[in-house]
Amino acid sequence: MASSTYAPENEEDDDDYADEPDSEFFNFPPEVQNAIEQVIPSTDPLDKPDFNAVNYINSLFPTEQSLSNIDDVINKMEDQIQFIDEEIRVVVRGQTNAGQDGRAALEDAQRVIRKLFSHVRNIKEKSEKSEETVREITRDIKQLDCAKRNLTSAITTLNHVHMLFGGVENLKILSAKRQYGEIVNLLQGIIEVMTHFKNYSDIPQIAQLSVEVQEIQVSLAKQINEDFREAFTGPNAKNFIPTKQLAEACRVVSVLDSKVMEDLLKWFISLQLSEYSHLFHEAEEGAWIDKLDHRYIWFKKHLLQCEDKFGAMFPPHWELSERITVEFCNITRNELTKLMTKRKNELDVKLLLYAIQRTDNFESLLARRFSGVTLTNKKTTGSKHVSQNTASEDSLKNDTEETTFSPDSEASDSAKDASPNCDSKQETTSPFHGIIGQCFQPFLYIYIESLDRNLYELMERFVADSKVELSKAEATCETNSAAVLPSCADLFVFYRKCLVQCTQLSNGQPMLSLAATLKKYLREYANRVLQNNLPKLGGNVPSLTASVSNITRDLRDLSSAAVLIRDFSLRSGQSEVSRYTPQEQARTCFILTSAEYCLETTQQLEEKLKEKIDPTLADKINLSQEQDIFHNVISNCIQLLVQDLEMACEPALIAMSKIQWQNFEAVGDQSAYVGAITTHLKTTVPIIRNNLASSRKYFTQFCIKFVNSFIPKFIQFLYKCKPMSTVGAEQLLLDTHMLKTVLLDLPSIGSQINRKAPASYTKVVLKGMTKAELILKVVMSPEEPESAFVDQFLRLLPESDLPEFQKILEMKGLKTAEKNSLLSLFRPRNTNSFVTGTTKMGSPKHDMSSIRKLNNLIKIN
Repeated sequence: MASSTYAPENEEDDDDYADEPDSEFFNFPPEVQNAIEQVIPSTDPLDKPDFNAVNYINSLFPTEQSLSNIDDVINKMEDQIQFIDEEIRVVVRGQTNAGQDGRAALEDAQRVIRKLFSHVRNIKEKSEKSEETVREITRDIKQLDCAKRNLTSAITTLNHVHMLFGGVENLKILSAKRQYGEIVNLLQGIIEVMTHFKNYSDIPQIAQLSVEVQEIQVSLAKQINEDFREAFTGPNAKNFIPTKQLAEACRVVSVLDSKVMEDLLKWFISLQLSEYSHLFHEAEEGAWIDKLDHRYIWFKKHLLQCEDKFGAMFPPHWELSERITVEFCNITRNELTKLMTKRKNELDVKLLLYAIQRTDNFESLLARRFSGVTLTNKKTTGSKHVSQNTASEDSLKNDTEETTFSPDSEASDSAKDASPNCDSKQETTSPFHGIIGQCFQPFLYIYIESLDRNLYELMERFVADSKVELSKAEATCETNSAAVLPSCADLFVFYRKCLVQCTQLSNGQPMLSLAATLKKYLREYANRVLQNNLPKLGGNVPSLTASVSNITRDLRDLSSAAVLIRDFSLRSGQSEVSRYTPQEQARTCFILTSAEYCLETTQQLEEKLKEKIDPTLADKINLSQEQDIFHNVISNCIQLLVQDLEMACEPALIAMSKIQWQNFEAVGDQSAYVGAITTHLKTTVPIIRNNLASSRKYFTQFCIKFVNSFIPKFIQFLYKCKPMSTVGAEQLLLDTHMLKTVLLDLPSIGSQINRKAPASYTKVVLKGMTKAELILKVVMSPEEPESAFVDQFLRLLPESDLPEFQKILEMKGLKTAEKNSLLSLFRPRNTNSFVTGTTKMGSPKHDMSSIRKLNNLIKIN
């Protein structure tokens, strides 16, 4: 509402209210006003927030004649005021009644809460009384339960004491009679009962019983050890047959302290391997590693005999076979280490790889045969052990093949034999893997040195074979589209074999040494096989042609010299001889694709080395330098191809600069030099494209590098076309446009398939050739008025500097005074002169005098 008035509560106050001054306006905030409009929508002008009284009165009385109805309007307004006052009075009274109702409701709620609190308090008092009653009822029951527990504990303790006293006496009797079968359960029960008396150790009788039990255990351990020694080393040891008594004695040992079992097994295993230590003592002939198979064959036979004879006597959870095997491996590893250290000079790579291969085969067999629980300190159930041994026993029995060492075998064959099958997850994770073979780790440098020698010989063969292969590539230059040197694949196949072998031998320091060797011969291959076989660009023709151009500029006033130079330049432009033959271009492409293959494979090799080596050494594997070398070979190949094509086009550019452009009277077809350049491009680019069909990205790089080099040179020769008439500039502009069209189509020139050039290449061509066209357009512009000519230059060539402006003036053939006037107008407006002008103008371009250049040119000609 736009305004609000206060309505008195009684009629007597109405007169007072009428005497009050005009009611004040209350301006509500916009959000409050919006809320009011949503709750009480109104179309009355009086309810508008922007109510204007003058406008409202004018709307009621628009003319003087309407004032005649003023009394009616006033009466209507008074009635409306009274109606609103009545509404306000009703609302105020209603709010007063609501307050009284609220207070009454609050009093009712408080009264109900007090009543509820009284009920809760009564319930709490009754529950406390009930709890006390239950406690009185159950007091006697709790006492009975406590008495029952105490009585049960006392009876149980008395039973244990009775069992303990009786058991100790029986144990002494059974021990004297060596009745181990009855001792097992009795001893186990007594040990369990003794655990219940740990808290009663201060009682003398209990302490005495504990001492007696310990003495019985010690006596049993000593007695069983004597029985085993008598059985296996006594007078009748050769005729000994496992008995039930010793089998039961082993069960008793299992109940005793674990050290008793360890000592017994240590003695028994030592006894079983005593023959091995004697047969393969370091002084014996069969101890050397060339007869390493004899050790493993002996052990396999002996272990099978031991299992057949004593397997049923020892409990399965003792893991007797595995313990014997582990001890055999430890003895063998130590003996081999001592032997190889003493006779290090007798080791060679064939013998070392032979020993490693035989050892790895043996370790793989053990990994399939045993779980390795004794090495990893993991307990397994007897049933599981039995089933595992049963399943793998046949493999041990069947693996009786004897392998003899052939001293005449090749190193590569031995290396091939040193590649065991390590795909099985069980073998790679078994603790038996490397249990003997780790003794060969300190001597793997012999293997690395052998690989170095083999790679050296292989590299020498690659160098010789590369010449033959490259000659074949030159003979098939038109169809050799995706070839690489066969030696590339041979090298990395050999690398792969070396990596597989070394991975199976070690993933530590030897792998790092292998990586260093592989890096060494990657560099050798890049330099000796690839880089050194690149065809050379003969002669110094670029410098000679540049000298011809310079002599033309310096001696343009000597007519006889100019005639001589012009004739020589035209002959050079007509010769159009490329520095590379198609065969040499094919060779360069062949080397480029080979370098690309080596680069990609070197990246994969680095990843494989990091994957196979010990993770702590992975950061030391870095083949980035070798990759950079192959990158450089690729860049050199591209640069040589670019230089070759550029030199082929240079005579045509020289011929362009010798044309008398000021003598042109009409614009004709494209000039001959454009056709010559196009011919060279159509001859050379298809050969390179076909030979780089499998390396499109490098062919694109070749195209981009060529135009990046050719277009600036074209602009350089463009500046030499002076003086030039407007018609000559138009002809040259036509030639430039035709040449731009040819360059835009360069990647697919001479091809039956019209493939769109890459955007990066098109951008380079358009930028460079557009600048050449703009230069010619500036040359075509009239030099009058001078300010307009300078504006045209700065608008078309905003990045140009003072030297370029001077060259354009020379192309127009202006007089000295005209040039000076334009230069004086140009200098203050050019910002590039301060940056590049000094550098370009200050460096001398010629090292010899013009006469000396001319004399040398005449001698060469």
